[in-house]
Amino acid sequence: MITTNRRQLLVTTGLVAIGGAISGCSGTMSRGPSPTPGKPDLFVGTGGHGHTFPGASLPFGMAQLSPDTNTHGWDACSGYHQKDGSIMGFSHTHLSGTGIGDMLDVLVVPTRQELKLSPGSIENPDEGYRQRYSEEQAEPGYYRVKLESGVLAELTVTERCGMHRYHFAKGPGHILIDFAHAIEDDWDKGKGNVVEDASLTLGDDGMLTGSRQVNRWARGRHIHFAMQLSRKPDRVQFFGDGDKAAHDGAAAIKGNSTKVALFFDEAGGEPILIKTGLSAVDLKGARDALAAEVPGWDFDGAAKAARATWAKALGSVRVSGGTEAQRTIMASALYHAQLAPTLFTDRDGRYVGLDREVHQAPRGEEAFSTYSLWDTYRALHPLLTLIDPERAALLTRDLCRQTAESPVGPPVWPLQGVETGTMIGWHAVSVLAEAHAKGIAADYAAAWPNIRRRAFDRDFKDIDSTLGRGLYYDLGYIPCDEVWESVSRTQEYAYDDWAMAHIAEAVGATADAAALRKRSQNYRNVIDPSIGFARPRFKDGSWWKEYDPIQIGHDVPKWRDYTEANGWQATFLNQHDLYGLIEHFGGDAAFEKQLDALFNGPSTLPDNAPPDISGLVGQYAHGNEPDQHVAYLYTYCGAPHKTQAMVRRLLTEMYKADPDGVIGNDDCGQMSAWFILSALGFYPVDPVSAVYVFGSPLFDVAEMDVGGGKTLTVRAEGNAPGNPYIQSVRWNGAPWTRNWIAHADLAKGGELVFEMGPKPSSFGSAKADRPPSFGRDVG
Repeated sequence: MITTNRRQLLVTTGLVAIGGAISGCSGTMSRGPSPTPGKPDLFVGTGGHGHTFPGASLPFGMAQLSPDTNTHGWDACSGYHQKDGSIMGFSHTHLSGTGIGDMLDVLVVPTRQELKLSPGSIENPDEGYRQRYSEEQAEPGYYRVKLESGVLAELTVTERCGMHRYHFAKGPGHILIDFAHAIEDDWDKGKGNVVEDASLTLGDDGMLTGSRQVNRWARGRHIHFAMQLSRKPDRVQFFGDGDKAAHDGAAAIKGNSTKVALFFDEAGGEPILIKTGLSAVDLKGARDALAAEVPGWDFDGAAKAARATWAKALGSVRVSGGTEAQRTIMASALYHAQLAPTLFTDRDGRYVGLDREVHQAPRGEEAFSTYSLWDTYRALHPLLTLIDPERAALLTRDLCRQTAESPVGPPVWPLQGVETGTMIGWHAVSVLAEAHAKGIAADYAAAWPNIRRRAFDRDFKDIDSTLGRGLYYDLGYIPCDEVWESVSRTQEYAYDDWAMAHIAEAVGATADAAALRKRSQNYRNVIDPSIGFARPRFKDGSWWKEYDPIQIGHDVPKWRDYTEANGWQATFLNQHDLYGLIEHFGGDAAFEKQLDALFNGPSTLPDNAPPDISGLVGQYAHGNEPDQHVAYLYTYCGAPHKTQAMVRRLLTEMYKADPDGVIGNDDCGQMSAWFILSALGFYPVDPVSAVYVFGSPLFDVAEMDVGGGKTLTVRAEGNAPGNPYIQSVRWNGAPWTRNWIAHADLAKGGELVFEMGPKPSSFGSAKADRPPSFGRDVG
């Protein structure tokens, strides 16, 4: 449900005069002397439904060490919510901005209170080991907090290891390792143990090791850890299933619920340090990480190195102008856009593939996890191709390997060596096609056989995200009386056809490419031109007669016809054939009118709408991914000034520099990436086309490193809160009439200058200047 005042305000606010001047850019934009890296606020997104966490991590690192405040409910997906009020402890793995929870491995609970083996509830933290807290601080690579029992906790990380430093007040204390700690929710009930086959062992050298299997979202994933303490505890007590204590002197425990308490008769004095190595492969991998990455006890040195790594990553984009809050939002978005995908190889290059087998990455290569591809193919991966091309190339090569290894082909939502099959489609193909279109070298030929199976082989194993392919092949659409989320599936499968056509062409499969390009127009078969809406269609070819675009399906609660959307939002899902879509609507004027209706309509939703449909402007939902390109579609029908007005409005209304600063789940950086690219002044409506459509730059000057020592500078001359409209554009000093620019141009570096003004201009409205789509120019 939409619960915050800001969300309620946005739901009830329609777009005022989309063709005229806009308001909403509060504050006076300052003009800094030169662009500088911003300072992120790690608590942005930790409130509302942002589902981010504030703890210590490195860019794309395996170890993400952060406080956990809850393990139950939708807003516990990252383990942390700003309003929970008490901390359970500090675990080593997290998800940032997802709509489903998992991870939270190896919880460490430092306390001076009496030993308690369960956390208790948010409502009554005193009944368990939870602790209220104060003096919480977070910065990239470092976190600290004061716990109510008198422990000052500090956290930092290396790539695969977490480091803790605990300052205890004088007197006894203990540290509990709760290895049963995990996300648990109502939908886990009746599905067996969330954690099983867990073991903890204390070696003669004082190293604590542990392994467990977790059966939640990434069902059957494994995690292994190796942990050392800077001080030897005075007493150790293991606990097994049912919190039953092991016999005195026991050095190990096995079961589905294992814990160990490390007691110190005098915990004060020198701080107690903990270092923990992680691996998804085995204990050797965890020990190797510990030995190589944290050989000593230099916490401050590790924190300094983490800060330096983040300074380089966050320095890739520098801005001036805008408000102070907007600069904070920009830096925070850049931080969140570099938390996932997460490193998944051990020090020796081993990783768990999607076939559940251990593989060896080639020398110099890495495997990654936490690919939220349904979300991130839209803006996160395009952003990385621009500001971190080396990282984008590394991810591309990894996706090629994982596509070849996976028993179900192109990755959908892989997490910790498990294909979760979450969402619809197989959008790894978009990331691969985009990368190829942008000149990134990888072994696309090795990935092609499994991509082709997904594209054409009816007998290739289906998962939830790929259901209905046979019907799609035969009918040209997926019937709503046969498969759930049929309308959205038809359109997203069509987009994947478009992406796969590009890959087919790249590997020389020209006949397959032609067939896929033709099939990618299947999206039209679920858009009824008589009413101008995406509409559920039955197997016999008839449309749902009682259709209402506000509704989410014809047979709810059995199933929905759209994926986290309704008929309004699904109508504009198409990204790759915009001129075909416009023709389907009846031309530019009809298409523009329907876009106006989308943004200006009442923001009403049915009671059964999922909470993901949030951040409404009319029926446009910015808080979820399906429509995040739609503000840019006015450009394709000759009304780019409406794109400029709406993009500026979304930039200033949908993001805030506070915990409730993201209007929906951040989705592994996708919501953040939308802000970054749009604030720079352009956006990839169709990533596979390798072009960016102009919007409305937010900052006076932005500089970004684009690889190879090259710099791209974007200037917005005459920019101001009331000046969202582009009057003219120059590229490297020469006039530029097109309302788009190719990635190949921006990747060379240079200077892009927008002249901004308070009123719409004719810039970019001529057919010859509109963006290409489906491989063709409208002019």
